[in-house]
Amino acid sequence: MSEIANHLIAAAAKLRDTVDRLSFKGTAAYVYNPLAYAWETHREYLTRYGNSPKTTLFMGMNPGPFGMAQTGVPFGEVAAVRDWMKINLPVGKPTPEHPKRLVEGFACPKSEVSGRRLWGLFKERFGRPEKFFSNHFVVNYCPLVFMEEGGRNLTPDKIPSKVAAPLFAACDAHLKEIVSTLKPGIVIGVGGFALKRINETFPNAMFPRPRNS
Repeated sequence: MSEIANHLIAAAAKLRDTVDRLSFKGTAAYVYNPLAYAWETHREYLTRYGNSPKTTLFMGMNPGPFGMAQTGVPFGEVAAVRDWMKINLPVGKPTPEHPKRLVEGFACPKSEVSGRRLWGLFKERFGRPEKFFSNHFVVNYCPLVFMEEGGRNLTPDKIPSKVAAPLFAACDAHLKEIVSTLKPGIVIGVGGFALKRINETFPNAMFPRPRNS
């Protein structure tokens, strides 16, 4: 395993454990941490594809219910991870688990639209995953999935600032570790929230500022 991948794995493990200690009581009824119950697939993603410096880093907001929440891979639509990236490992269960938002791992029959579009674009443009990952990488800013009592998705930008402060501090530190390790010249936020976190984490950096997606 490369030293770069080892650094990414150590940083992800630190983030996993840090956010696991945070409390979101009164804010979110259910909180899933794929870095915990889907750690093996996430580790495999970092090992296989995060093993070299990158020119471009794409960053999303947080896991989708049918993407990373199922596979442990950012934007991890099941078919893209299983069939294109060739990652297919056992995935555990969050505790507690919402009865309407079950984690079925690679048996999940639903498709994560954002992941299907993102990885579909990269597959069309680069063909093989090795070609894409030779210079590019994809991460999420926040590793957690938040849900209301009824199962409705609660995005990190809707978390009250007092509760979000320690979470964002941990995610900012993790993002800095990723950038320090992969040394990308370009960091692209996939969506307005991700773009805002990049600009606030690196206020003086000369990263391009693309339009919000």
